Amino acid sequence: MVAVIIVGASFYMLDYSLAPNPDRADIALSYRQQFEDYPESRQWVDSLRSVGALRDTFMVMPSGERHHAFYVDRGSRRTAVVLHGWRDSAVKFFWLARIYEYCLGYNVLMPELHACGQSEGSAIQMGWKDRLDVMHWMRAFQTDSMVVHGVSMGAATAMTLSGEQMPTGIKDIRFVEDCGYTSVWDEFAYQLREQFSLPPFPLMYSTSLLCKLRYGWSFAEGSPLEAVSRCSHPMLFIHGSADTFVPTRMVYSLYAAKPGEKQLWVAPGSEHARSYRDHKAEYIERVRTFCL
Repeated sequence: MVAVIIVGASFYMLDYSLAPNPDRADIALSYRQQFEDYPESRQWVDSLRSVGALRDTFMVMPSGERHHAFYVDRGSRRTAVVLHGWRDSAVKFFWLARIYEYCLGYNVLMPELHACGQSEGSAIQMGWKDRLDVMHWMRAFQTDSMVVHGVSMGAATAMTLSGEQMPTGIKDIRFVEDCGYTSVWDEFAYQLREQFSLPPFPLMYSTSLLCKLRYGWSFAEGSPLEAVSRCSHPMLFIHGSADTFVPTRMVYSLYAAKPGEKQLWVAPGSEHARSYRDHKAEYIERVRTFCL
């Protein structure tokens, strides 16, 4: 009976954690939410549309799945890769794309990660296998200088990517992670305790094993902390001081693990993924100073 309960609970927890957003195909809803939360992005999007600069792009991944991205070509030799959060879409992060295109003059590539937005897939990958998809996008849109900037799960994607060998020919590459977690295991164990008042054993172990059997990866594999320890490129760490979804303490472990050039900004009073909303001018200036 105990085994049956654990197995059933494991299936529930895996689907609860990795199921795509049921509204993922509702692009109009994503636009409404984006413009309500970040009104400044409406004029930017309208201006891009008026000249046909906001392009829908589809590409087949090595897995055979068809993934979607938005792309804005400024004719620049610098490109920003903007990565969205958990169960989100690229549209909801136009506020971040605007910083790079409008404020800094970058081309902007906005991939929608596996099982998010218009990209195919049956389960979210928490940034782990997503790193390989993002690498595929980077090779296709490569320029002399590139910055990969992710928020939440997108930050975890950026960090896991940072530990890989970068495509040859990129002269300068930088990473910005905003409120990313140390590992999938750490984040899920934290949420299991916070939301369900349960310890890691046995459910974390059984659910991680189930994830390995169904999707080919385990929670322990998805470790931004381990990846940043191998990163030789500059990285900017951003986290809100009042983040209780991905606890603020995680950024200090990540920052300590990163060798070489790095910067840290803990945004005063900001909750999860709200550092820009609360401190717009400073957020833009810190990104500008780091990237230019």
